[in-house]
Amino acid sequence: MIVRVSEIPEQGLEVEGAASLKRGFADPSWRLEDLSLRVEKDDDVVFVSGRLVAQVPQVCGRCLEPFEVTVEPVVEARFVPSSVGAGEERELGADDLETDGYDGDQLDLGLLVETETSLSLPMKPLCRESCRGLCRICGGNRNLTPCTCEDSAPDPRWAPLKNLAERLSR
Repeated sequence: MIVRVSEIPEQGLEVEGAASLKRGFADPSWRLEDLSLRVEKDDDVVFVSGRLVAQVPQVCGRCLEPFEVTVEPVVEARFVPSSVGAGEERELGADDLETDGYDGDQLDLGLLVETETSLSLPMKPLCRESCRGLCRICGGNRNLTPCTCEDSAPDPRWAPLKNLAERLSR
C-alpha cells in the first residue's frame, strides 16, 4: 500500500485490517492475519505506529520439520524524505539509526510491514522448546522415534585438531 505523504490528513490516517494492504508479502506463503496502523505527519516527517499479526512458515533448526510461527510486532517507525541521491555517501548520526526514508512523496507501508515481520522472526526457529532434533549418527528425527544408535568413537582424522585446541586453551 503506497501512501502519498502530501495526502495524509491533519488528523492522521488509520489503516485497519489485513485486507487494506493490497499487495501481500513477497513470499506468498506468509499470511498477514491482522493489521492496525496509524500514520501521522508533522511537516515532512511521517510517524507510523501500531501492530500487526502474521503467520510465517519456518523450518525447525533442530529437527528440520516445517511449522508455522505467529509474529506480533509492535510498529514504531519514523520516516523522513530521502535527501541523498543513489550512490552518494553521507555520515550517519545517532537519530539516523532510528529513522527511515521515503522517496518523493510516497511511503510504502507494505514494505514496512514486511520488514517488521522479518525482524520479528526468531534467529533459530524451533518447532517447540523441547525439540530433540536429529540423531547425529543415523539422522533420524528423535522426536518421532527413540534412537538406538550408540555414540561412536570420534574420527581419528580430527585428533590433530583436538590436540591443537587443547594446547591453545592452556
